[in-house]
Amino acid sequence: MLDTIPYIPLFQNLPLDQVAVLKPLFEDFTCPANTVIFEQGDPASYMYLLISGEIAIRYKPYDGPAITLTRLRAGDVFGWSAVVGSKQYTSSIVSETEVRTIRIHGRDLVSLVENYPQTGEVIVDRLAQMVSSRWKNAYTQVQSLLHHAGS
Repeated sequence: MLDTIPYIPLFQNLPLDQVAVLKPLFEDFTCPANTVIFEQGDPASYMYLLISGEIAIRYKPYDGPAITLTRLRAGDVFGWSAVVGSKQYTSSIVSETEVRTIRIHGRDLVSLVENYPQTGEVIVDRLAQMVSSRWKNAYTQVQSLLHHAGS
């Protein structure tokens, strides 16, 4: 699966020498459908790149049931808490189908950014764009749920 790195949106159009630096930092991770990949509150260790399958991002407010914020498919990234300084994952991830991913330990990606600043800048910018759109979607869903709960 590591041969897919150049085709993942987060890494597309990176020079081959930069892709070569990335490959040893990733490992394959697969799981069957209906597997909890990590729970909200677990230590944030890995960022995952979804190669195939579908996952659900679920959030559990302290005073209510868990809600599904969104679903992700091939090409999407999850577990980014591991690279943005969070000590814990802010949501749970559950596979809805068989899932194939590659993952990188957060500290390895941080080290990559420090040791290869040009590559790191591109990756961090792209990651920020991907994450910001997801936050907007999550905010809208939570506001809608709160509105309906108050009705």
